[in-house]
Amino acid sequence: MRRETQATELSQQAYRRAADYLADLDEDWARHVAATGPCQHEPKPTREPFEALVRAVAYQQLHARAGDAILGRLLALYPDKKFPSAGLLLATDPELQRACGFSGAKVATIRGIAQAALDGIVPTRSQALQLSDDDLIERLVSLRGVGRWTAEMFLIYSLERIDVLPVDDFGVREGYRRLKGWDRAPTPRQMREIGKAWSPYRTVAAWYLWRSPTR
Repeated sequence: MRRETQATELSQQAYRRAADYLADLDEDWARHVAATGPCQHEPKPTREPFEALVRAVAYQQLHARAGDAILGRLLALYPDKKFPSAGLLLATDPELQRACGFSGAKVATIRGIAQAALDGIVPTRSQALQLSDDDLIERLVSLRGVGRWTAEMFLIYSLERIDVLPVDDFGVREGYRRLKGWDRAPTPRQMREIGKAWSPYRTVAAWYLWRSPTR
């Protein structure tokens, strides 16, 4: 418990430094950070990459409530497990997984992730912690149905990487449009260039942009 408390305190210190850094960029950032308050980013660092990726796929292109329902039905197939292992997921009839609300493509994706975990392509958490952002993204996007956004969400929420900017995320680009009062959101390429000024705290910048008010 003490170790977890220390880790939390270190994260909060990093988030405060990041918020101060962003607020110093210009008046728009300063106003937005002050209005939003302290960064309350909540990563889930105890999850193994296999579990984190399956969970991410469940939520792809869905509202959170729908994703919660589908994932809940999947977990109900394994009442004695907190989360099914890769082998157990593969041993399950795919039609039962379809009945949880997964599309055929998503069933193929989660089963592909399970096989990749058994084959060592999806790393363990300890292995992932030793890999760079770029190396992890390159490895994960090789999997069917796992795009860059899903890989970046894994880096942000499972590995607590603090300098990841998901430029393909509509909420990030729309948040910046609102922050600046622009008529159009920047393209992913433009967002990548703009976001260079936010390094080494681009994850925290994304958190604040997801909370930009309507203007």
